[in-house]
Amino acid sequence: MIKVIRTLIATSVVSASLFASANLLAADDIAVKVNSDIASVDVMHNGKKVTIMRNQDQKNTVNPAFAKTSRKCPPFCIQPMQLAPGVETIGEVEMLGYLKKMSEGDNSILVVDSRTPDWVKRGTIPGAVNLPWTKLNPAKGADPISIGEIMTEHFGARDLEGLWDYSGAKTLVLFCNGMWCGQSPNNISNLLKFGYPAHKIKWYRGGMQNWENLGLTTVPGE
Repeated sequence: MIKVIRTLIATSVVSASLFASANLLAADDIAVKVNSDIASVDVMHNGKKVTIMRNQDQKNTVNPAFAKTSRKCPPFCIQPMQLAPGVETIGEVEMLGYLKKMSEGDNSILVVDSRTPDWVKRGTIPGAVNLPWTKLNPAKGADPISIGEIMTEHFGARDLEGLWDYSGAKTLVLFCNGMWCGQSPNNISNLLKFGYPAHKIKWYRGGMQNWENLGLTTVPGE
């Protein structure tokens, strides 16, 4: 049974239901851990439990979609480590912490995949919701009504007759394809323009490229 489960884990992008079977692995059976303290993390994705862990096949290589090292700049330029004052840049362990809190019922956190749907379908971080960067960008056709709906229905902001109250707004953890990708930086830039508090915005700079490079679990996006 363990051999079968490890074979499933070796697949780069699998369904949440398949990865739920990884729970059968005891922590002592996991050779490739996140770090010395974390073997795996259970999160909720679309109402199902998914176990995030690293690929156990130590001969596994990176997903070809993220093996490319060079892209034309602009637009695919290397992003700075800090996007804006007050916006915290985080890594994989911190991302796992936010996902775990959110899956345990902390409704003050929302993990956001800022990529376009074509990329998300190839695989996303379990627990993330998709908000394409175009949806908050007026230059790409996003209108004030639709932006307002996102702010109130998804982010927990309050519209006070044209003024935004962010006191009860969620902490947003945003990512995209990696350190060369401008989709989550674009979302963050627009959020700041709308007055969203910088301390409630977290940026996973490594994005899917680093997530895939470390062999961490992905699920097909919708």
